[in-house]
Amino acid sequence: MDFFQHQDQARKNSRRLLVFFLAAVLALIAITTFFISAVLYYLDGNSGLGHTASAGRQPGGLEQMFNWELSGMIALVVVFIVAVGSGYRLLQLRAGGDSIAAALGGRRLQPNSATPSERRLLNVVEEMAIASGTPVPSVYLLEESGINAFAAGHSSSNAVIGITRGCMELLDRDQLQGVIAHEFSHILHGDMKLNLRLLGVLHGILLIGLLGSMLLRASSGRRSYGMRRRDKNSSGLALVGLGLVVIGYAGTFLGKLIKAALSRQREFLADAAAVQFTRNPRGISEALQAIGGYSQGSRLSHPQAEEFSHMYFGAGVRTALGGMLATHPPLAERIHRITPGWNGRYPEIKLAASATATAAAGNTHSATDSGLAAGITASSTSTASATDTNGAASGNSESGADLTHIANPGAQHLDRAASLLSQLPDPLRQAAREPFSARAIIYNLLLQPDAGDTAARQWQQLQQRAHPAVVKLTRQLHSQVTDLPRPTRLPLFELTLPALRTLSAPQYRVFKTNVAALIKADREVAVFEWALYRMLVNALEPAPRQSGSNTDLRQLGVPIQQLLSSLCHSDQQQQETVAAAYSAGMSQLGLTNLPLLDRNRITLPLLDAAIKQLQALKPLQKPALLKALLVCIRHDQQITAAEYELFRAVADCLDCPVPPLLER
Repeated sequence: MDFFQHQDQARKNSRRLLVFFLAAVLALIAITTFFISAVLYYLDGNSGLGHTASAGRQPGGLEQMFNWELSGMIALVVVFIVAVGSGYRLLQLRAGGDSIAAALGGRRLQPNSATPSERRLLNVVEEMAIASGTPVPSVYLLEESGINAFAAGHSSSNAVIGITRGCMELLDRDQLQGVIAHEFSHILHGDMKLNLRLLGVLHGILLIGLLGSMLLRASSGRRSYGMRRRDKNSSGLALVGLGLVVIGYAGTFLGKLIKAALSRQREFLADAAAVQFTRNPRGISEALQAIGGYSQGSRLSHPQAEEFSHMYFGAGVRTALGGMLATHPPLAERIHRITPGWNGRYPEIKLAASATATAAAGNTHSATDSGLAAGITASSTSTASATDTNGAASGNSESGADLTHIANPGAQHLDRAASLLSQLPDPLRQAAREPFSARAIIYNLLLQPDAGDTAARQWQQLQQRAHPAVVKLTRQLHSQVTDLPRPTRLPLFELTLPALRTLSAPQYRVFKTNVAALIKADREVAVFEWALYRMLVNALEPAPRQSGSNTDLRQLGVPIQQLLSSLCHSDQQQQETVAAAYSAGMSQLGLTNLPLLDRNRITLPLLDAAIKQLQALKPLQKPALLKALLVCIRHDQQITAAEYELFRAVADCLDCPVPPLLER
């Protein structure tokens, strides 16, 4: 089965359905405008309340009913109501994934959790994040027995993974990995932002119906208080209210209908991406089969589960009209697309046995966790080799450093992430998951390993500004961090992000100040220092990204000059080699008139200003910039860790997640 062909087709269908959704909103506005215009014309012509009729006008003419000035005002009011309703709901969700997880009753898992099932889940999420080049997201546990999960947020910087207890305890590691890979596909492909926008638009449409309900109640009260005067004004008000109720809820139904169709296409895409990511169709296929064989399925019991129904891994709620409003494709169809040889039988799932197996699995990385493996038929594994071939043929380069893997990681990146994490000593992995020691790790990544003047100034600044307990932990972990191999430093940094997100605002301000002071202590900016600082700020201070303007690459020659000069100087090579690499990168962009900057002219404020300007690039011009960066770092036929760190930091600032560098 060609999963990449499925991905392409699903993207095209999703764009088409999104256009239909916008058209439906416009049609709703037009119908509402027509209805209110007709009612007002009726009241104006028959009740004597209107002031738009002239003395010689005869009611009933179609041209009089369509008063374009009045219709335009009504249309603006309707647009205002939808916009206010949508904006209000989006404002409620401004915290991103955390607000949605909280709305569903989720509990944030502590990064240092020692509960076996929670530890296994967190390990899988960490591996997926490092393999895909995204910040490690926070994980929320929903106390639901159904097998389900979701990803939510405005971007990868503030994304969260939500998972039910049933999913965590019923699935083995391979199956859980398939579910998490599916959710990471939603993060990488921008589905989360689309889901939030759909929530806002639906709430705006629903507000029309709520306004109609208010008018109905107002007309009822008027008849009660107005000595039961059943004049046409009260009847007209009731008619307007009833009409708005019908139109509002009909529009909501239509919106849900299109939302469901859009969601179904995104689910097919995420299933295919999960197979490509893990190169293991058995995992996600058996997770879907488990839903079919479990008495609770994927259902959620929370009162607000229906509002977020399009975000889940499986169908979280039952729909009254069956397939019409189903936000997910039929289970059998999803399974057959992944494993065509499936025999159509679901395993019988029992919670007690699976929970026991999960507890036995503990914190291991083995793919032989029992869970449901004994109850799932082996038919899905018969197609694993065929799909594995498709995954391996996805165009990977020898080192993995190319644009084809941006937001599109493969199984080899997952293996690389697991390998890098396994090289980290257990004490450091545990320390990265504690808020106090996570700060100590970041400080150690910036501290000079020797006992020179720069290191002395850095330690002095920490003792003056940092919490004494953090300084103590920094000293305890110093030798372990400085002895780490270079490729493992970024994975260690990424492990600290969930713990650092739990810092209070005052704690974070002190922490950020200390980080900047450590970087500036030697009066020059190393590439790793700037890369770490940029990725840290992007992950912990997710700000609205510039969506791109009319800015062209040629208009940003100076910031590109600064960025490429920094990249070429990062490897400490001979000046001739640096100049040749810089010239190759600038030639790629057609900017040969800008000379290479000296190393001492590159500062932290300069790099920050450069990257902020480059964030305004047109979306389709970002790959051209990243390709020029790759030309620079490949010029000497090898890619160093320092060069790749800067490349990943720049790509992260441009919302382009880059997987880790593969070993040759």
